[in-house]
Amino acid sequence: MKIKKILVSQPKPTTDKSPYYDIAAKHGVEVVFRPFIKVEGLSAKEFRSQKINLADYTAVIFTSRHAVDHFFRLCEECRVKVPDTMRYFCTTEAIALYLQKYIVYRKRKISFGTTGKLDDPQLIAAIVKNKKEKFLFPVSDVNKDNSTILTDNKIDFTKAVMYRTVSNDIGPDEPFDYDVLLFFSPAGIATLKKDFPDFDQETNGKYIGTFGAATSKACTDAGLRLDFSAPTPACPSMTAALDAFLDSLEK
Repeated sequence: MKIKKILVSQPKPTTDKSPYYDIAAKHGVEVVFRPFIKVEGLSAKEFRSQKINLADYTAVIFTSRHAVDHFFRLCEECRVKVPDTMRYFCTTEAIALYLQKYIVYRKRKISFGTTGKLDDPQLIAAIVKNKKEKFLFPVSDVNKDNSTILTDNKIDFTKAVMYRTVSNDIGPDEPFDYDVLLFFSPAGIATLKKDFPDFDQETNGKYIGTFGAATSKACTDAGLRLDFSAPTPACPSMTAALDAFLDSLEK
């Protein structure tokens, strides 16, 4: 079967440097970016039901740009002025730099890790150094409980759900003529099954690739055939796995 069109269930890259474009050129395929899930912020009313007073906190921990956006949005909607003394702790430098959208960037008030994980030694060292602060930890409704490292270090923190992940449904008039489907979360698989309850992978002749163990399990649990996955020692990224898969089909 000749692969012509590939669905990447993620937002379109912000630059032309994406490896997906290299794959499209190398294999002569069309790559379409179409998220199966989207992030939706909680309303101020919904947030207030958690009984969290934003003005009580002196530091914030960010693990995504979504968390940054919805923290500052809710502060504005709840009429809470973010003080200049607020300290920020981010899991990556990219998230730290993204703060410039909302504040004047001052390195002495912003710390970040290098691994992208909350338990990054550099990030935790910075948090522990400032453990006298009262930390707010903005998360989504389906967040992984990865805050054990904070508890272990006796950090005074509060998890605050500020946004949720919802299905980005495929409309009845939207073409679904893809040969390969790439999924990055169990929610993406759930959206596929919701929008196409009678989806028959064999009849439709579609290949499926997944990223992450949880997504792979969701795929097989849904009764779908998993054709390739990442990360693996040979293919640490989805693009590497996709490239290798297309190479194998061409051979």
